[in-house]
Amino acid sequence: MLNLIVSQYNYWIYVVLMMVGFYAMIAKKNLIKKLIGMNIFQSAIILLFISAGVKKGGTIPIVPEHAHEAVKVSQFVNPLPHVLMLTAIVVSIATTGVALAILITIYKRYGTLEEDEIGKIIGSEE
Repeated sequence: MLNLIVSQYNYWIYVVLMMVGFYAMIAKKNLIKKLIGMNIFQSAIILLFISAGVKKGGTIPIVPEHAHEAVKVSQFVNPLPHVLMLTAIVVSIATTGVALAILITIYKRYGTLEEDEIGKIIGSEE
């Protein structure tokens, strides 16, 4: 059992990072801290998928034109997880930018980024 845990240590690190990010998103009351937690969570998922796509001893999936023998698929790395994670990185950056713009608007309107204080202000406006 210990051998399995040690051999897959990178996955355990990603799970810990995910839980740190999830904790920050759920438990913190400051909206900036929640956004940082979301970014940690997203980064952990991206690292997890990239790790899952790695194959030791694998080569890039480009077959030369002059190859007439049968191609062994097991020798090549699957590029799909890496390409999908590039897309996830772009989405993560866009999400962070939009979230920061919204947080700036919230701060200008309410003067704070604390959930409890914003809730009190909204409750008193009604």
